[in-house]
Amino acid sequence: MPFSHTKIVGPAGRYGARYGMGLRRKITMIEVRQRGRHRCPSCRELVRLERPAFGIWKCPKCGFTFAGGAWAPQTVLGKTFAPEELKQIELEKMRWKERVKALRAAGT
Repeated sequence: MPFSHTKIVGPAGRYGARYGMGLRRKITMIEVRQRGRHRCPSCRELVRLERPAFGIWKCPKCGFTFAGGAWAPQTVLGKTFAPEELKQIELEKMRWKERVKALRAAGT
């Protein structure tokens, strides 16, 4: 294996001594997270997702294409409003309403 000049700085090594260490650290953190393994929302497989365009992600295993964040497939806001979680919340609300109705009917 050839000698690597980017052992410490990682993907930001391509910038050399330019732009300052703070910016290169931020770029390294973003790119490592972006190119890491993520869970596909469709097949739930842990894979390296492809990014064909800005904010568009594709699972190489099942071919599922979905919208996500610019640098990461799932963002904090996206996780907050995930469709599966919303369905679960609505289901719990419906069950709670049914229990309340049953208790009121039993009480009267």
